[in-house]
Amino acid sequence: MRIDELVNTLKELNGSTADIEASALISIDGLLVASAMPAGMDEDRVGAMSAAILSMGERVTRELARGALERVLIQGEQGSIIMTSAGEEAVLTVTAKANAKLGLLFLDIKRAAQTLASQL
Repeated sequence: MRIDELVNTLKELNGSTADIEASALISIDGLLVASAMPAGMDEDRVGAMSAAILSMGERVTRELARGALERVLIQGEQGSIIMTSAGEEAVLTVTAKANAKLGLLFLDIKRAAQTLASQL
């Protein structure tokens, strides 16, 4: 089944480095498509916020003539949230530890986003 493939891709992404804590594929409407999140994370809230933030990021890059949006990065004391498009209809959201090596993370996330887009 397609959902199983998406979840497996997310689990592979999470397993690619100890720095990734959770990942989710969210529709551009903010609905959860598939996730590999620990218990206790509010999937609906993550979905809604991810879609809104990515939409805003796309608008800002367009309005300020920065080209196509590659990713949105939010860094907090406890870690980072990275969002990137996974095709035209979905957003890949990843949470990472505070000391994560972002360059390697961006590469893994980009590859996973491409795989997820092809699976949709």
